[in-house]
Amino acid sequence: MPAHLLSVDSLCRDDVDHLIRIAERMEPIAQRRKVTRVLEGAVLGNLFFEASTRTRISFNAAFCRLGGSVCDTTGFTFSSMAKGESLYDTSRVMGGYVDAIVMRHPEQGSVAEFAEATQVPVINGGDGPGEHPSQALLDVYTITKEFARLGKPLAGAHLLLTGDLKYGRTVHSLIKLLSLYEPLRITLVSPPGLEMPPHLVDLVASRGHRIETRPNLAESFDDVDVIYATRIQRERFTAEMSESFAELTSDFVVDRDFLDRRCSPTTLVMHPLPRDSRPGANDLSTDLNGDPRLAIFRQTDNGIPMRMAIFAHLLQVEDLIEKDLRDVGWFVPPSFGVDDASF
Repeated sequence: MPAHLLSVDSLCRDDVDHLIRIAERMEPIAQRRKVTRVLEGAVLGNLFFEASTRTRISFNAAFCRLGGSVCDTTGFTFSSMAKGESLYDTSRVMGGYVDAIVMRHPEQGSVAEFAEATQVPVINGGDGPGEHPSQALLDVYTITKEFARLGKPLAGAHLLLTGDLKYGRTVHSLIKLLSLYEPLRITLVSPPGLEMPPHLVDLVASRGHRIETRPNLAESFDDVDVIYATRIQRERFTAEMSESFAELTSDFVVDRDFLDRRCSPTTLVMHPLPRDSRPGANDLSTDLNGDPRLAIFRQTDNGIPMRMAIFAHLLQVEDLIEKDLRDVGWFVPPSFGVDDASF
């Protein structure tokens, strides 16, 4: 695995499996049963020049759970880039201040450019419509955990990716990461104009996977194992596109009725979040809340151990974890959400 995590292109199957094994070891810490201080004294620099809640805070929490501390910058307005500073200069300066950097930027390729100026580990927290490698890793981690719970093999599984497949960087990283596994069946469903980029479809097909497209969700999907829904990325639209997609129909909405009528009782529903819950947004429906098939909150919980694993590997402390564990001394609730599924 390279010194930075900028794209899933830099990962092989062994890298992914290794990170999953480290994440499994991080579970007691992420679940607040154990404490470790292996990164005590280390400082994380979070540079988020685009809106974020989950990614920014989960990276912060993951670093703090390992004993480190965090310095945050959010938005261009509060950074020296507002004064014209280059990515190169910002990178070199930050490298002198912190021990690891997570960066999110609205321009594709910007994080890779930033990483060229420093030897401090840089993690891509999302670069415009480009990639989101840590999200893809936690998604694969979630799928493997859920399949193990259900007693299903991943080989030959059928996954449905739906929503904004053109600008949704999470599905760009995920489909490339999934392509490293045994042959899968992947169905793509998106509004016209928001299809998966052809080069990604060609890449996955060239690795032996079965790729198909459908125009909407009106057909039967009773053999689908995982539905991965995505929000329409309106912030990346031009004015002309915004008009074209002003009235999206409900043909692409995953809700309880769709699951009950067109899917199987064990179909899992995932989403990178945030889901747009406003009326007319036609995103993943909130009527699935409390349904055990809805894995989105287990998915976000899995972001902590996976991002801890990334830090532990990049900062070379993975072999120190078990030597430094102790029990927590504060109250921890039996579950994190009021309607979390119990298995």
